[in-house]
Amino acid sequence: MKRVFIILGIIAALLLLGFFGLRFWTKSGSPEAEVIIDQDGFRVKVAYCRPYKKGRTIFGGLVPYGKVWRTGANEATIIELAQDVTIAGKPLNAGQYSLWTIPTPDKWTIIFNRETGQWGTNYNATDDVLRVPVSSQKHSPPVDQFTISFDAQKEGANMLLTWDETEAVVPIQRR
Repeated sequence: MKRVFIILGIIAALLLLGFFGLRFWTKSGSPEAEVIIDQDGFRVKVAYCRPYKKGRTIFGGLVPYGKVWRTGANEATIIELAQDVTIAGKPLNAGQYSLWTIPTPDKWTIIFNRETGQWGTNYNATDDVLRVPVSSQKHSPPVDQFTISFDAQKEGANMLLTWDETEAVVPIQRR
């Protein structure tokens, strides 16, 4: 009986080591990042992973046009809104959402989904809370690593999703 427990302990240790090793390996190619805007009671936080271009064609290649993208790498990107807002003119309540996008050459669809904590390939459209179209534009110079940033505005901010030669602009305003 003692031998069985030792074998089970070794197997559990190897599984844990494998899990953390895989997690470290995937995060090394697409490190975790967090971006926050906090101004006059307006607060938005985004936690995501930042993949690199690595010489690949990004939009229309690695990220196909017209298909749902996890908006980063690894786990689904999480956006946390501290207050009720409008996104591209449509209302969205305060809370935590996973952030998904559908890129096309000239505009993107931004998706806020109530499910959080899932791996970035586990998207379920039935949990969508809001979908809004936003503009995208050419960005120069090209950006090697996917970046989410904020451009402060009078009553909110533009969330900028930038990678390679593309930038999508998501207007977020306090309600």
